[in-house]
Amino acid sequence: MTLPAGYTVRAAVVADAALIAGQREAMFADMGTEYSEAAANFTPWVERHLTAGTYLGWLVESEGVVVAGAGLMILDWPPHFVDPQPLRSYLLNVYTQPAHRGRGLARSLTQLAMAETQRRGIRIMSLHASEFGRPVYERLGFTPTNEMRVVLERA
Repeated sequence: MTLPAGYTVRAAVVADAALIAGQREAMFADMGTEYSEAAANFTPWVERHLTAGTYLGWLVESEGVVVAGAGLMILDWPPHFVDPQPLRSYLLNVYTQPAHRGRGLARSLTQLAMAETQRRGIRIMSLHASEFGRPVYERLGFTPTNEMRVVLERA
């Protein structure tokens, strides 16, 4: 993974939880998606998972300011015919501030997450792509799957 000149990457720490939540909120706003999950609910969730090591995050900085980020969840997954190994990784919260887009930051963050997934011996990595992000992921080898979803009413 190579970042353009003037950019550095660092691992996210628990103290970055509110910043990650803010990036997540901006990501959904950019997609035109109603973000009903308040940052106040996401921040303690990401704090807990950063602490447990089940959420890994990376933040890209320019001149000491965070301008992009991505997260990777490590999931316990049942053995499957595609891969009997019981772990998967899930890429989420990929976000780049508008002024820094088009420089390969999301691609670099995704490659970093892919390398970490591979380093852990995990073969299957998935994500949900926005229309804007889809070409980035396709160029890195991601392909669509047959996932379906239903949202149930609360009991």
